[in-house]
Amino acid sequence: MAKIEAKLAEMGLILPQPLQMPANVQMSLPFAWVRVSGKRAFVSGHVPLSADGTIAQPIGKVGAEVSRDEGYFAARRVALAHLASLQRALGDLDRITAWLRVLAMINVAPGFDQMPRIANGFSDLILELFGPDIGTHARSAVGMALPFGVPVECEAEVEID
Repeated sequence: MAKIEAKLAEMGLILPQPLQMPANVQMSLPFAWVRVSGKRAFVSGHVPLSADGTIAQPIGKVGAEVSRDEGYFAARRVALAHLASLQRALGDLDRITAWLRVLAMINVAPGFDQMPRIANGFSDLILELFGPDIGTHARSAVGMALPFGVPVECEAEVEID
């Protein structure tokens, strides 16, 4: 078993299945979840997923329907969704040689300004799994409206071998 997959197993973490669109949503998504070009993999925006690929609860704005802690854990779920898509695209997460950049978008209630604290859920998991040499990344965390009412969406860029 590869190192990163072994760490995930040790931590009791499961990579989710691909996104299952909500039953009431009729929409196509004409893009790749991961686009590999040369030594880079560009990861499209992912939302928090349950193990079966459905959108994870809770839904809503951080600072209103979603607590700060729930937002943090939603961002961790987004990191797991990224890892699942990268594993499907690359075949082995150990091919990742550097996490380069993460854009964290947080669905925030008016007046909530702690977007970086929520985005730490994503960053902390990546650093825990990959260590600082590979896992350290540039990051932005901004507040905005997000699809399906999810609390967090992130995109990323990684370097691969």
